[in-house]
Amino acid sequence: MQKSLIALAAFAACATASAQSSVTLFGVTDVAVSRYSVKSEWYNNTANPFLLPPPGQPTTIERSQTALSQSNLATSRLGFRGSEDLGGGLAASFWLEGQINVDDGSRGPQNFNRRSTVSLSSSNLGEVRLGRDYTPSFWNDTVFDPLGGVGAGISLINSVFQNLGTVRGAPTATNPGIISMGGSDSYIRTSNSIGYFLPPSLGGVYGQFQYALHENVKTDGVPGTPSTKGRYIGGRIGYAKGPLDVAVAYGESTAGDFTALTPAGIATGATAKDKIKNANLGASYDFGVAKLFGEISVARDEVETGLPFAAGVPLVARVIDKDKYTGGLIGVTVPVGAGLIRFAYSRVKYKNDLVFATPFTPERDASANKIAISYVHNLSKRTALYATAARIRIKNGENNPAIMGATTGGSPTYLSTGAGVSGFAPRSATGFDFGIRHAF
Repeated sequence: MQKSLIALAAFAACATASAQSSVTLFGVTDVAVSRYSVKSEWYNNTANPFLLPPPGQPTTIERSQTALSQSNLATSRLGFRGSEDLGGGLAASFWLEGQINVDDGSRGPQNFNRRSTVSLSSSNLGEVRLGRDYTPSFWNDTVFDPLGGVGAGISLINSVFQNLGTVRGAPTATNPGIISMGGSDSYIRTSNSIGYFLPPSLGGVYGQFQYALHENVKTDGVPGTPSTKGRYIGGRIGYAKGPLDVAVAYGESTAGDFTALTPAGIATGATAKDKIKNANLGASYDFGVAKLFGEISVARDEVETGLPFAAGVPLVARVIDKDKYTGGLIGVTVPVGAGLIRFAYSRVKYKNDLVFATPFTPERDASANKIAISYVHNLSKRTALYATAARIRIKNGENNPAIMGATTGGSPTYLSTGAGVSGFAPRSATGFDFGIRHAF
């Protein structure tokens, strides 16, 4: 039944496209054979500096995986877009785009999780866009990445900052004292968003502003409602003319907002709010024989925790923990005949603002460095073969789950998320992609 409905929808869309030239069916299919490996070492996760590995346990392990992966040069997708001229320079348009998993067919056109928007635009006034869309603060992380923000070569800025909104959970050794909060979907895209885009007639100046509603319910008389988890606000302004493109962006998302209540609905005083703030500056310059890229980015994960003396008693302490991530990227693309060589070096440094430090507190800072190189050979305007290789070095990754989770790009879960054998932390990783991309 579901397949019949999908086929009917596709047929209807094609029929409409033939009757109205403003409606387009488009997509990308991208599949690769990928190889991933991660080398991890045993680490002492206790306050005892003299603790040794258990007898007979190895001090290093290596995990590897070969997979038929997808979306390593461009994300596989299927979409419909179209517009209607309303006269006087005003137009109405829609965009419905969803990810598809070509390697196993597990995800298809049943949803439009990549983008689903409707908008009104004017050549003089700009565009107002409603729905699920990319965040302004994400654009620099992919536009100024020579490898496009996908595959084994994805920049560390992209992969680490993407992890920030998902690592919050129950208190752990690397997240002490944090009341359980789940991550929110607000790094790459936001749902329930209202966006405004500057008109394209400003002499090369471009920009956008976006606000995403959290849509949580407010209950009269109940403290701590509504939670603002899921709210996003951000903007981007740039200049592109000739060979130069430069842009600055800022985004702020609420990854968690929690107030503890008794069964009777009375606030206990225990609160926690997690805000992730990200600012970045990116630029590129095309010399013809080569195109240079660069980006600097800073993210702050700020958690404010209220500690009550007892249930129902006003707060007696408020703790603010500010984790700072500083990222940088330099890269280049070089056209070679029908092909393109792509190279990038990226780095992310994590600095923890630990509140309750003691002489026995282990070092909590962490860092990662990554080098990636790729070659894309265009068989036509729509079809290309590609090969990518990447190498990552991680220092003190066990001190931060976002850094530890940046081991590789690609689709294998345990390697892309950093999950592994308990008591071991990744120290280095490699990734290879050999694939084909076809756009239509």
